[in-house]
Amino acid sequence: MLIAHDALIMAIDGGHMSLFRNKGNERETVLELLAQEHRVTPATSELGDDRPGRMFQSVGHARGAYETTDWHQKLEDEFAEEMAALFNFHMNDDGRKGVLIAPPRTLGTIRRYLHPDARARLIAEIDKDYAGRTALEIAKLLDKLPG
Repeated sequence: MLIAHDALIMAIDGGHMSLFRNKGNERETVLELLAQEHRVTPATSELGDDRPGRMFQSVGHARGAYETTDWHQKLEDEFAEEMAALFNFHMNDDGRKGVLIAPPRTLGTIRRYLHPDARARLIAEIDKDYAGRTALEIAKLLDKLPG
């Protein structure tokens, strides 16, 4: 894949984020680490309620349970929202291109919070979990991709 010089590459999942800048050219990707974030997200069982609430129908004897909140997923979504704001901030530079690398669910969450101008300048959205990888591993991934 052809990644322009000075393009931003963000690799993110529910608790890890690495933001890189391409110091190389379109033929050879050389990534420089700009920012890194790691957040521990405990399991829902460690965060949530003991059991779901109950509801009773006003007519008849039917009962049901409310769906419990997935607190772990909620924390991951909040992390993705914060990192989208960081990506928007760095993409504020005129003409800068960007690449997002994230698992499908995280990618969908980030899309909701991307500024329209930043979204328009995305070169690619790659649905892979590379958040814990090194700059060299991510550069190799990008160089292998067609385009």
